[in-house]
Amino acid sequence: MIKTLYNVELIIISKDGIRDPEGETIQRYVVQKSTNNVRETRAGKYLLFRIESNSSEEAQETVKRIAEEMRLFNPIVHKIIIRVSRSEGSSN
Repeated sequence: MIKTLYNVELIIISKDGIRDPEGETIQRYVVQKSTNNVRETRAGKYLLFRIESNSSEEAQETVKRIAEEMRLFNPIVHKIIIRVSRSEGSSN
């Protein structure tokens, strides 16, 4: 089976109900000076992995496993969002 190249984005943000001082500061000192329409700003971490895999599901599971096993986030206070797309450089 020929593997496909995927872009897998890992986004780490604070869970709902957990204070986000960085997001609050951006909201107060940057966003509110521009508009009053934005109700909340959350800050987090963004990691992009380029993975050769047999499927998008397998690529997603690989990143989820890395994030959990290597403690890239604290599951008590953070949640993760994983998005997968086929890489533009992929010939498949």
